[in-house]
Amino acid sequence: METISIQGKEYELITNHKNGWNPEAFRKRYSDILGKYDYIVGDWGYGQLRLKGFFSDHHPKATNDSKISYLEEYLNEYCNFGCAYFVLRCVNNKRHYTKSRKGKQRERRVYEKR
Repeated sequence: METISIQGKEYELITNHKNGWNPEAFRKRYSDILGKYDYIVGDWGYGQLRLKGFFSDHHPKATNDSKISYLEEYLNEYCNFGCAYFVLRCVNNKRHYTKSRKGKQRERRVYEKR
């Protein structure tokens, strides 16, 4: 799969529906607020690229509509019917989630040895 690096983050293209992936347009529209998400979805409507971030399903801050499992509903409800879109997954954002003694999920970052 194709990868792209931007602002210290590396993303892997995991879905390219109807040839929606355009690296130049992505670089122009990318905002640093998207860096906190595990996935970025880009969809095209009326010649404009729109970007939206999603968390992995086990992320402690994820709400139902910000989880990647909500993607199908997001595409059906908020995107133009049959639009071109792409999905990127952040590959250098290593996170693991564990449950605390109180039952709440908490994030534990994992750093790779160099």
